[in-house]
Amino acid sequence: MITKFPHLTLKIMATYDLMFYKLSCKLSESLTQTEGQTMTHRAISPIDGRYQSKTVPLQDYLSEWALMKYRVLVEVRWLIAMADNPDMPEIRPLTQDEKDVLNALVDDFDNDSADAIKAIERTTNHDVKAVEYFIKDKIAETSLADVSEFVHFCCTSADINNLAYALMIRDSIEQVWWAKAHELNEQLYKLAESLMDVPMLARTHGQPATPTTIGKELMVYAYRLERQLKQLDHQEYLGKFSGAVGAYNAHLVAYPDLDWQNISRDFVGSLDLTHNPLTTQIESHDFLAEIAHTIMRFNTIVLDLCRDMWMYISINYFKQRVIAGEVGSSTMPHKVNPIDFENAEANAGISNATLAHLADKLPISRWQRDLSDSSAMRNVGVGIAHSYLMILSTMRGLGKVDINPVALSADLDEAWEVLGEAVQTILRKHQIPNAYEKLKDLTRGSGISQESLQAFIHTLNIPEDDKARLLALTPSTYIGLADKLAKLE
Repeated sequence: MITKFPHLTLKIMATYDLMFYKLSCKLSESLTQTEGQTMTHRAISPIDGRYQSKTVPLQDYLSEWALMKYRVLVEVRWLIAMADNPDMPEIRPLTQDEKDVLNALVDDFDNDSADAIKAIERTTNHDVKAVEYFIKDKIAETSLADVSEFVHFCCTSADINNLAYALMIRDSIEQVWWAKAHELNEQLYKLAESLMDVPMLARTHGQPATPTTIGKELMVYAYRLERQLKQLDHQEYLGKFSGAVGAYNAHLVAYPDLDWQNISRDFVGSLDLTHNPLTTQIESHDFLAEIAHTIMRFNTIVLDLCRDMWMYISINYFKQRVIAGEVGSSTMPHKVNPIDFENAEANAGISNATLAHLADKLPISRWQRDLSDSSAMRNVGVGIAHSYLMILSTMRGLGKVDINPVALSADLDEAWEVLGEAVQTILRKHQIPNAYEKLKDLTRGSGISQESLQAFIHTLNIPEDDKARLLALTPSTYIGLADKLAKLE
């Protein structure tokens, strides 16, 4: 009986396991849920603990629940594809009602479905095989029972997993991450445009430098982020479906006359993925490394922005709005800390560390397969989730700042030495010897007033129009094209 109907035996065992699984979950919940306490307090990762409410939109795409659902999707779509192929007569065509039953396993996938798969896995100790048995159990008492053995036909686990992960990652990025990242950049663009003509003393090497505008400096980040979003928008998501070592061995034995390469290409394409025609047992993961690197660059640019905003706040160029009820310091009541930018910085670092490891590790596999990529892949949601948290924190931080015109003007008014660049450039224009050195002696390492600089300009033997232009300059008007650059689209 066990040999002839293994999945029925497993179904009976899984039924008891499912009962035990749900009972253990309820027991665990009762032990950890006291008054005012939830399961999130027991989470080891802050993604599912402290920040769980913020990462809810990603749970439908990057959780283990989602992985099981996407595995079911791939298995079901492959079964339907085979049934639609007249050159595989051993599996009969399916009626539309039967296809609807199969698709409902995906569309109606819920916590009970996930629990059932996990219960089966307690017996199989194999997560993909558990999905196969789950589907077989679901159709065992329907008109689809006669096609049951074609579930997972000619498939290796990697065929199902690589497509499931590709779909998970694509959908999580396109449906959740990308939209929020684009929203952040739109917020940054609007802030930059609103401040495009507000002069600011620039700082290079931490020292006062040629003035710019706040809008232009923010637009630099918006432009950089836009490039990364465009690259991600054109990213390919690859998939393979070619068996145990990527050579269609079992396929060709079963159906030697079929064009398996074309069948594989069409099936992968039907999932809106790009077919990878040459692989080992696993898809090579190069595209995953590409995605990781693009998100890492996006993270790094946001991190750069957050550190600059932190420092602008520290020198009072920006003020943070006081939010009623918020506490800046547990002991210093006057403080309004830039915690959103600090939180974003931390999450960017964790995301980059995770994604860097995945980008380095995943494209490497011993010979035709080792299992290390499987364990690593389970953390892809961690990298994306921390990037998502970074985006949320940055948006929150940008939404709470206002410029401080008094501090901006004060720094510019005390930095007349930055006009030395303009003066020495005019002197060079008229080929006056040692122009740089003359201004270096006048301005380097010491403050200079408006009066002393203009007195120096009056002594110069240059055309009157250039002299008048220099005398009319102030640090706040010496901004070049910064205000126009901030309008860059």
